Amino acid sequence: MATGVPNAAAASGWQPASREAQGKPNVLKNLTNLLKYRQLIQSLVARELKARYRASVLGFFWSFINPLLLLLIYTFVFSYVLPSRQPDLNPYALFLFCGILPWTWFSSSLLESSNVLIAGGNLIKKVLFPAEVLPIVTVLANMVHFFLGLPILVIFLIYYQTPLQWSEVVWFPVVVLVQLVLTLGLALIVSALTVHFRDIKDILSNLVTFWFFATPIIYSMNGAPPIGKTVLDLNPFTHLAVSYQEILFFPGDFGHWKWLLALGAASVALFFLGYFVFDRLRDSFAEEV
Repeated sequence: MATGVPNAAAASGWQPASREAQGKPNVLKNLTNLLKYRQLIQSLVARELKARYRASVLGFFWSFINPLLLLLIYTFVFSYVLPSRQPDLNPYALFLFCGILPWTWFSSSLLESSNVLIAGGNLIKKVLFPAEVLPIVTVLANMVHFFLGLPILVIFLIYYQTPLQWSEVVWFPVVVLVQLVLTLGLALIVSALTVHFRDIKDILSNLVTFWFFATPIIYSMNGAPPIGKTVLDLNPFTHLAVSYQEILFFPGDFGHWKWLLALGAASVALFFLGYFVFDRLRDSFAEEV
């Protein structure tokens, strides 16, 4: 694989920008060249998915089992040990799953991206290999796991006979797209900075834990006090979690769409910022890993 990947990158026509030639034009050029790596990204995503469950008896079934086990644990804790005081969260398992499934995609992507360039040092030392492909592959591979977990969510929706409005369901792909762009931007920044500051990986693992509890996933934003809602509004993943919940769980119209579109615009800006940071640090990756 190590020899085949650089050859595929070479065939795509990618050339790394030199330190002297780096700047906004080359950032845009390299970003445009990402479209040429479709086959490379696709093959690496397939390789990542196969490697994750290699020699596993259940294989890809772990994509269903892992979120289901996590759901059962949180449901037991917050339904029986620490029961929720918000009656509008019933059935709680369904409410919880609407937030845990996308959060798993988001958190796993960030944590894995923090080490992806270091682990792929042999690849990025190849002259013709586009290093930004590695964090992108990490995010896309975890997105595939997110999609594989959706059938469980559908089963829960059917079991609890949850009424869905198609006027809201059509927003679901938009929420997924916004989350994808947001996660890609953060993954590019985290992966690039961790090469130079290895402490980021350990800091991030603790930050993600705090981030989870600072997001309305195990509780509803409707039950937060006014000050708490102000703080939660500053959390970008709040608006993704609430969007999933309003579309799939809470009755009524999808009223969070303005926040979602604002987050989408901010996510696009963050993606370009992330790629700019990544491109500026590109030449130093081979030396640091």
